[in-house]
Amino acid sequence: MSASALMADSIITSETPTSSSQLNPPSRIICRVCQKQFSQYTCPRCNTRYCSLPCYKSHSIRCTESFMRDNVMEEMKQMEPADETKQKMLDILRRFHSEEEDDSMEDDGLTDASLSEETIEKIMSGVEITFDDLSTEEKKHFQRAVASGQLSKMIEPWDPWWLKPSAKTISLSPQGTQLVQPVTPNEPDPAVPSVPPGPTTALPPVNTLIGSTQPSPLLPVHLVDILYSYCFTLRVYNGEWESDAVGSTVTVMSVSNVLGQGGQPETVSEAVAHCLEQACGPAFGHMGGAQFGLAVLDDVASVLDLGSDGLVCALCDLHRMIRNGMKEMKGCDMEMKRKLKGGERKVYFLMCWVHEQGGEVWSSLVGLVMAEKNVAMEYVGNGKKGDWRKEERKGKVVIEEV
Repeated sequence: MSASALMADSIITSETPTSSSQLNPPSRIICRVCQKQFSQYTCPRCNTRYCSLPCYKSHSIRCTESFMRDNVMEEMKQMEPADETKQKMLDILRRFHSEEEDDSMEDDGLTDASLSEETIEKIMSGVEITFDDLSTEEKKHFQRAVASGQLSKMIEPWDPWWLKPSAKTISLSPQGTQLVQPVTPNEPDPAVPSVPPGPTTALPPVNTLIGSTQPSPLLPVHLVDILYSYCFTLRVYNGEWESDAVGSTVTVMSVSNVLGQGGQPETVSEAVAHCLEQACGPAFGHMGGAQFGLAVLDDVASVLDLGSDGLVCALCDLHRMIRNGMKEMKGCDMEMKRKLKGGERKVYFLMCWVHEQGGEVWSSLVGLVMAEKNVAMEYVGNGKKGDWRKEERKGKVVIEEV
């Protein structure tokens, strides 16, 4: 056996600590995993010496999983049986086990998508990481995960507020303001409302806003356009527009013909066609394409079906979104500021108009929206191209029905 081999063997097997001095330096132990680098860390469960995060991950999946399970179970022993946190911890444990199984599958290509040690250290230290902070290779893996839908599986599906039972019982004051409701112990935290709150101040009559002129007969059509952009945006942002008020506002303005381009669609068919064109176009087509765009029409119908008070809450939420987006938006040009200000005023005016309308308007509008969806689905299902509006009723017949 060569001298180098003897030296290597003595370094690897020497785990007994010795007192260090200038004549007797401290012994250094080789990593038990890669057998190449000096070890710097010790596994807290099996005491295996390792040199880096990759070696720690690969030294024993069962060891790391078992260690996590033992820690979780120890925490659960100290909890009351009725504590809802216990269920959350169980869910975390199941998710951890599932992720470990997924990581072990080579054919999924997930083993190459791990973050660098430097990035992980930043995350663990509480540093906020953006896409620009990732390396070129990490960006590729991230984009691949987004395109494959891998990341979307990790996001809990959002339950739209307009589909919740509480949305069916929305009731505002005669002035259109939010009613103060008593909170019982069985109700959820009032700080996190299940339905967007209504206006905090009384809505003025429409005639005080426009004088002696009559409201435009196109307002029902414009409402469909604006509601579509609102529902679409909340779907895209998983219901959390507050996390990116600027991005949410830009999305609304991009999808809505009325708010973003000052359009004046004259029929529901025209309004729906423009919204679908935007939702399925290059800017948002990757969100789900035609199926997603058509599904948003169901959301529009559901919001309309809530009646005037539910519609006021939806428009009030949209109004807050645009206002917050304007406050947080920096460096935008005068043209964008003008559009945002105009959009804010249109939403507020529409809110006041909706508050004065009767329920028969909304039931008629729901029927027209669903009719347009059926026509569009037939075109998409048959693989047809072109504008289905050409086969639909023209002019202002739809408006007269509303």
